[in-house]
Amino acid sequence: MSLTKRTRQPSTTKTNAALAVRSQKASAKPQLATLDPLTFPVDTEIVGIVLELAPQTTAKLNPQYTTRLHAWFLDQVRRYNPDLSAYLHDGESEKPFTISGLHGALVSRGKEWEITAGETYRWYVTVLSRPVVEWLANWLQAPPPEIVLETATLPIEAIAISHPPTTYTELFTADRPNPPTITLSFLTPTSFRRKKHHFPLPTPVNVFHSYLRRWNDFAGNKFDQEDFLAWIDEGAIIHHHRLESVKVTAGKKGSVTGFTGAIEYGLSSSAQKHTEYQQLFYALGRLAPYCGTGHKTTFGLGQTRWGWQISEDIASPPSIQTVLAQRIAELTEIFIAQRRRTGGDRAHQIAEIWATILARREMGESLQAIATDLEMPYETVKTYAKLSRRALKSE
Repeated sequence: MSLTKRTRQPSTTKTNAALAVRSQKASAKPQLATLDPLTFPVDTEIVGIVLELAPQTTAKLNPQYTTRLHAWFLDQVRRYNPDLSAYLHDGESEKPFTISGLHGALVSRGKEWEITAGETYRWYVTVLSRPVVEWLANWLQAPPPEIVLETATLPIEAIAISHPPTTYTELFTADRPNPPTITLSFLTPTSFRRKKHHFPLPTPVNVFHSYLRRWNDFAGNKFDQEDFLAWIDEGAIIHHHRLESVKVTAGKKGSVTGFTGAIEYGLSSSAQKHTEYQQLFYALGRLAPYCGTGHKTTFGLGQTRWGWQISEDIASPPSIQTVLAQRIAELTEIFIAQRRRTGGDRAHQIAEIWATILARREMGESLQAIATDLEMPYETVKTYAKLSRRALKSE
């Protein structure tokens, strides 16, 4: 599959290019389009792109570099639309975008990851609402030449369509797949929140609840959540699966116990009698590669693709990330136990922050870098580091 190189052609190609993209079936497995310049129809509500990055020098990244990718994305939005960027950062609703980590030859070097000069890396971004699509359309007309993450500079060599532009109506009205099943692969660790804990299993209710929340936030036609999930619980079937659990870091603090692998869902004969919900079931399956699965999808978790893709896409996470995640989880349990008397969400949050700061300091990261990632004042992070060390010594 070839990528669109970042050369710009006259604007007269725009209409034909847009029509070429829209002609792809939204229900098909996403393919990289070859468009130059990169455009899509004005009524697009959902789309995914992939950036091809080619570092010219070898450089190091910290284990939680996706927080920097997240910040870079929001900064790009801010340059065009500060209000939209603030909403994406602070909004309480579902986030109308996802990002991946870097796909390519990431090598674990001691306490850091290494990107290699001469290698090519891919970074996937999807957007799920009309306002963010409008920003993306403008941004694509003059994207920046590079992404800078700490000391790593990643020139943007090409940008392409990874997930065809479509609308929620098109997802809902597309033909039923043949065979009438939904097969999904979870390429990066995926997890759900259940009773304040991570729940690393793709049960039908958890998976389709995840998709329905996005659908109800961004699509025009909303569905009753309780009723639909009761129907899913009663009639959705797991035909087969292959899953592996893994603990990773994700987002600004804490660790996540998640799963990778693939699974195939179907419907019982009685469930198929509810025509509208059956249609929604397949529509949500088509939405999955765009919106990702579970939580922390804006930090690279829950990357989802159509089909059974275990052999070519799923690999164990880099060891440095696993080590850091396990250490954060271990420290969190220690600090929670020390705060057992106070209890409550606040005690858990403080324990998780302390654990994240201390684990990252043990890995050699500077307090300033940690403060930047956590969006906390330097002095606060410094104080928490001292308190967490003191608490650990008291064990």
